[in-house]
Amino acid sequence: MADGILGYPFRRLFWSPTLYRDWSGSAALMDWIESPNAHIFKVNVPGFAKEDIKVQIEDGNILHIRGEGAKEELPGKDSVWHLAERGANRSGFAREIELPENVKADQIKAQVENGVLTVVVPKDASPKPSRVRNVNITSKL
Repeated sequence: MADGILGYPFRRLFWSPTLYRDWSGSAALMDWIESPNAHIFKVNVPGFAKEDIKVQIEDGNILHIRGEGAKEELPGKDSVWHLAERGANRSGFAREIELPENVKADQIKAQVENGVLTVVVPKDASPKPSRVRNVNITSKL
């Protein structure tokens, strides 16, 4: 319905929960940059190994970025916590971003370096059919 009334660019202003979702209240902050040739996502993922991060495209243009948190061993019962900001039992994070239809979903690249996940989604002139696809994360783009 949003596309019929306002079109894609305006949907972002009024229906942003369907465009961008963040679960878990994690500190995995994200930037979305659009260049003439690609959409570039940079997500803070400190402490996550590339094996713990999953990047997928579902339903043709929904970018899913998930991180499964590593469990730290808790101190013994005799220990007293004075501050717990890091989340010793962090459960991870999840992001869901609705991409524009003009992307090349089969050419997405992702890399993790220095605690930042970079996902590059090239643009295309024609939309692609819907499907679910895993994206391999490499050390370098």
